[in-house]
Amino acid sequence: MAAGHHHRSIVWQIAEDYSHCEFLIRLPGYCPMPAFRDVIDVPLVVRRLHKCRPEVRKELGVGDDVKLVIFNFGGQPAGWKLKQEWLPDGWLCLVCGASDNQELPPNFIRLAKDVYTPDLIAACDCMLGKIGYGTVSEALAYKLPFVFVRRDYFNEEPFLRNMLEYYQCGVEMIRRDLLTGHWKPYLERALSLNPCYEGGINGGEVAACILQDTAIGKIYASDKLSGARRLRDAIVLGYQLQRAPGRDISIPEWYSLAENEAGLRPTLSNSDINGDSSFVESYIEDFDILQGDLHGLPDTMAFLKSLSGLDCAVDSGKSAEKRQLRERVAAAGLFNWEEDIFVTRAPGRLDVMGGIADYSGSLVLQMPIREACHVAVQRNHPTKQKLWKHALARQNAKGQGPIPVLQI
Repeated sequence: MAAGHHHRSIVWQIAEDYSHCEFLIRLPGYCPMPAFRDVIDVPLVVRRLHKCRPEVRKELGVGDDVKLVIFNFGGQPAGWKLKQEWLPDGWLCLVCGASDNQELPPNFIRLAKDVYTPDLIAACDCMLGKIGYGTVSEALAYKLPFVFVRRDYFNEEPFLRNMLEYYQCGVEMIRRDLLTGHWKPYLERALSLNPCYEGGINGGEVAACILQDTAIGKIYASDKLSGARRLRDAIVLGYQLQRAPGRDISIPEWYSLAENEAGLRPTLSNSDINGDSSFVESYIEDFDILQGDLHGLPDTMAFLKSLSGLDCAVDSGKSAEKRQLRERVAAAGLFNWEEDIFVTRAPGRLDVMGGIADYSGSLVLQMPIREACHVAVQRNHPTKQKLWKHALARQNAKGQGPIPVLQI
């Protein structure tokens, strides 16, 4: 943003140039671009395969029983060396762009500079690299789990990451684990994914037809309302520009495909439940209530239903109709469903409940609200608490046991 401030006239000139375009050909995983008057959405642009998986593996001399990961990276620190123990047993790594004088361990294979990478990507079991449009599109197209590291100062990154996670295709690796070789938990996690992208991959052909028709005078009209689209883009772009350097950005639920279907908690009305005990029972059948009462509160019932749904969040990838947000998948791993869970309902706003603001004596506490804030808490002995596998691997490498981890 500092660069944008000093070169504002150039930025505005670029935006003005964009505004004179007839339309923008927009690819999946797009970021906000409000300067364009109109957009035409096309499928993924993906390079075609020249060889099948068995043929590629045969040329590499690699059997089907060997796990292959392709290391599609660049920009590593000077003097950084790959080590044999970084890969699990039975794995091989194909290294793209390795220099001729770079020493590689026996379980790492140097690829030629002119190798056709799409064939190799499709022949592997997962990919390790940085997020970019090419790597994301090919991982989705070939249903290849992608272990990725965040990319600094790359505005498209959060939008591409959202798309990866939505289609159950991405595992995020912490940068220090990449550099220190704690790869095993991420690679094993990648093998458990079920990538489910079924969209088109002929965006190149579609875009070429649009450009050809435009050149001969055919007018393309988008099926989207330009004003509403540009307003959404402007809001999200402004939100992006406000963020502090080094801070992550979350894509609003209403903007991206990844979180468009985020009907997380169904809202119940009193008329739905009054006098219908079977309906109430259906919402709490997954729990044995040991203490307390629902008091007929529809938002509490909906919260319990949502909470019980976390138990199956890890299997949500099998259903393309209702995929879970990453926060719900993460929350599912926090609870031991055989132990007691404490649920509390605050008769007011979240900021009041959390003590973020002081509303003592304020009428805001008496304001009617549609849904109260609910919190679910569980107390577990430290020996039974679940630890992220990458954190556990890091501790084991130091010869230490599990430790508490705080993730906000």
